[in-house]
Amino acid sequence: MTRLLFFLCLLATATQAQKLAVTTPTCEYQHNPLGLGITTPRFSWVLTATRRNVLQTGYELVVSRDAGFRNVVWKTGRVKSDQSVLVSYRGPALTAGEKYYWRVRVWDNGGNASAWSTAQSFEMGLLQPGDWTAAWIEPGLPGDAVNKPAPLVRREFTLGKPVATARLYITAHGLYEAHINGQRVGDAYLTPGWTSYNKRLQYQVYDVTPLLKTGVNATGVLLGDGWYRGNLAWADTKNIYGSTLGLLYELRVTYTDGTRQVITSDKQWKSNTGPIVRAGIYYGEAYDARLEKTGWTKTGYADAGWQGVKVAEGGKDNLVATYGPPVRKHETFRAQKIIHTPKGETVVDFGQNLVGWITLKVSGKAGDRVTIRHAEVLDREGNFYTDNLRAAQAEVVYTLKGGGQEVYEPRLSFFGFRYIKVEGYPGTLTTENISATALYSDMPSTGSFSTSHPLINQLQHNIRWGQNGNFVDVPTDCPQRDERLGWTGDAQVFARTAAFNRQVAGFFNKWMHDVAADQQADGRIPFVIPNVLGQNDAASTGWADVVTIIPWTMFQAYGDTTFLRQQYPSMKAWVDYMERNSQHDLWNTGFHFGDWLFYRPFDDNDGTSAVTDKYLIAQCFRANSVQLMINAATILGRQDEAQAYSSQLKKIKDAFLREYATPSGRLVSGTQTAYVLALQFDMLPENLRAQAADRLVANVRQYGNHLTTGFLGTPYLCHVLSQTGHTDVAYDLLLQETYPSWLYPVKMGATTIWERWDGQRPDGTFQTPGMNSFNHYAYGAIGDWMYRRITGIRNAAPGYKHITIAPEPGGNIQQAAAELVTPHGSVSSAWKKAGAAFTLDVTIPANTTAEVVLPGAAGKKVIETRTALEQTGFAQKTTGSDITVTLGSGTYHFQYE
Repeated sequence: MTRLLFFLCLLATATQAQKLAVTTPTCEYQHNPLGLGITTPRFSWVLTATRRNVLQTGYELVVSRDAGFRNVVWKTGRVKSDQSVLVSYRGPALTAGEKYYWRVRVWDNGGNASAWSTAQSFEMGLLQPGDWTAAWIEPGLPGDAVNKPAPLVRREFTLGKPVATARLYITAHGLYEAHINGQRVGDAYLTPGWTSYNKRLQYQVYDVTPLLKTGVNATGVLLGDGWYRGNLAWADTKNIYGSTLGLLYELRVTYTDGTRQVITSDKQWKSNTGPIVRAGIYYGEAYDARLEKTGWTKTGYADAGWQGVKVAEGGKDNLVATYGPPVRKHETFRAQKIIHTPKGETVVDFGQNLVGWITLKVSGKAGDRVTIRHAEVLDREGNFYTDNLRAAQAEVVYTLKGGGQEVYEPRLSFFGFRYIKVEGYPGTLTTENISATALYSDMPSTGSFSTSHPLINQLQHNIRWGQNGNFVDVPTDCPQRDERLGWTGDAQVFARTAAFNRQVAGFFNKWMHDVAADQQADGRIPFVIPNVLGQNDAASTGWADVVTIIPWTMFQAYGDTTFLRQQYPSMKAWVDYMERNSQHDLWNTGFHFGDWLFYRPFDDNDGTSAVTDKYLIAQCFRANSVQLMINAATILGRQDEAQAYSSQLKKIKDAFLREYATPSGRLVSGTQTAYVLALQFDMLPENLRAQAADRLVANVRQYGNHLTTGFLGTPYLCHVLSQTGHTDVAYDLLLQETYPSWLYPVKMGATTIWERWDGQRPDGTFQTPGMNSFNHYAYGAIGDWMYRRITGIRNAAPGYKHITIAPEPGGNIQQAAAELVTPHGSVSSAWKKAGAAFTLDVTIPANTTAEVVLPGAAGKKVIETRTALEQTGFAQKTTGSDITVTLGSGTYHFQYE
């Protein structure tokens, strides 16, 4: 009997322990990363538990050179801590190119211990220029230049023993696509990505062990102009970073007996051209299948007629490991229908404005040529419309080789389109002959949001697809015309929305390093990053402030203090530049875009354009950047700087009141944007805030419940209305269906966010084609308000360690639901109204706490699951008509009426 009781006790203890587990272990936001360039990597994990109110009280981390954890490099022992996000490695220096394994276990506030997590790994990249043995090589092709045939380079090599592991370290001047023994290396596209190449050139690392064999092997690499030397920006600008394509290739092989061999780019390689006769970011791709070099990436290929290569003097000091997510293929769209337009064009509709490319299936004679052009919209007559692409040709030209069905898709460019026009297709084109594939940075989806309102759901769809299409390695302003540049203002206004929809920590970390790299010596931030414009194209308010806004936004979303610390000098340089160039504490010099693309009526002579003084805007954004410096300095323990910036901020706000406001609080610009920014950035004393909010509301009502804001005012408009007690007005704006509004493009059939409120007018005509993208995420910043206010999910502490769930139902929306994967796990909020009854379901992840606001619950009988609220023991307080309860982790169901 005693032995039975002992056994049962052991079983109960084991069962209890199994309720606590470690899941989703990551290193630097990645699962088992290859090629880390960070010498003190950080580890994160998520706790899962079946009971409520679970908090981590301790953890133990172990890092080893082997998966069996016998050759331990570093172990923490049991650490008393609730930290489960971005725990830094503190062991001995890590070795370049080496693989390490790690695992973690945790203890909770119930005295339970988890099992060890599954073994994870990370592998270091090449950390110093001297870690490389490869040399830069360049194709030895006469006449190699922009818009010429894409070069191919190849070589064969022998491996004398069975291979245990093999890693390929590779980068290029230009784009590259690598192959070994006839198989493509990896699934990333447009590599090595776009950075400020002369300062930061990424390299990639691939596990190519399965591609190799004992004996003779072959490797081949396709090169393309890409962003490196191809046309960018305007005025036929090219060769921005260099005029010659190049390859850096280092294949490190470890044999089963422990010996090693290295195959590098050197003079043994050969070069030629192939079927891609022209390719460019704006141009597209021309492919002549008759020029294919069949088998050129396999052994035994006859390359006697190929040219040699030039061993170049390219340096390695600018090489950096890849940190951001690679560009990969994602959704595939079948052709929805084939349209024969009034002009007689053959047009294919994919039903979604996307970024990527088509896959063509075609049969015909050698020399038959199929031309495909890309467009976002049809005109009001139903014809193919490309005027808004400006100088971008955005075309594919495919020349058949003949002899059966041929399948083709581009590789050295990308396109923004919903429609394609097909010319020269031999035979009858059907929907089975063509499809489209979306291409964007591989950022995990983290957020979902839906409501009972179909148009709002479509708006959310459009926001996500605007993000997908414009997050192609850099945050672009539009992915279809002759631009596709990393506009800083667009990125900062959308950053919080972006961080809900997808995991963008790595994406923005990579890009913000280029912001710092391209920052000018005096502190100015260029309009676009990487900077391909000019030295004078910099320092515009709301654009340059990306340098303070995004690091702080990422800190709030992910709790990443290291990223904040890395960007701090860049933040400081910009804020100090504004201080040096201000006059009487006013930031009122230089060029500023202002409230870009704000509302202008169709007849711009009626005096109702919402023009906001650009220097008023500048002063507000300057104050915000200084406030973010105070915040960052405080977090980083720089108290003296925080105090100095606090003194500066007071002077800035005092100057704002003297210059831009009357004693009663009327602003010199009576626009929505002026009042929104003054309120959002706390430019007005407390006694003037209520009247300012009233003026804002009056303005909205004056325009018939329409917004009039542009890029800088729109992100904060509904937030300010809610913060000042006017959520009902925010709903009126959100649910407005006529121009200008968020739902007007939705009603017009949009599947992405438009650049302009009236990109296509009600009569079917278009805005000026010089600037009229139909895939531009900036106005999608309303998403942040929808997630934070409609479903109420907000971070009360960086990284969602503490959470607020405070839904604010309104309008004619009867139910709404959202889920967000935070660094600590999934948080969700779903509410429903049915007559007088209201239900709210929330999930709080383990190792966090939350304040949950029950709207309108005061004085009502509230039930949580099956227990009256007053009997649950939850800490609670009543504020106005709402009840706030303090909760630990778990799932909760509230209902009342």
